[in-house]
Amino acid sequence: MTGKAAFTEDEWNLVREGPPTAGMIVLTASKGGSFRETWALAKSFAEARRKGGESELLDALAAEKPDLKRYGSPEELEQQGLAKLGEAVEVLTRKATPDEVEEFKQFTLHVAGIVAEAHREEGESVSSGEHEAIEKITASMNRA
Repeated sequence: MTGKAAFTEDEWNLVREGPPTAGMIVLTASKGGSFRETWALAKSFAEARRKGGESELLDALAAEKPDLKRYGSPEELEQQGLAKLGEAVEVLTRKATPDEVEEFKQFTLHVAGIVAEAHREEGESVSSGEHEAIEKITASMNRA
């Protein structure tokens, strides 16, 4: 099992920023609901901490407070955030097991999904903009 100690500080920061960055990309994909969606993002990490034991990697990610890099605009967040997600998966592919890489991807998509469902928009539980953001997140992680 791969834990935090397997990564350099820069690599770990890249990996740990992945799931909350995905949540923020979804949060900014549609207008409205930002308070509920921000709360959902934090709650998804608290839920992961309570579950615990799924993997050393996920436990280490969930144990840390979601730390978000600041971006100048939603467009910058999307562009740079998606690139960093791909880089995080590349790092994990080199250092973690294939199962752990998949667990990271699933956790990241889980966080994004929780944020998307936190506020009804356009009469839907997940808006078209949020669906599109999740598709982009998925694609960026699968390119690596």
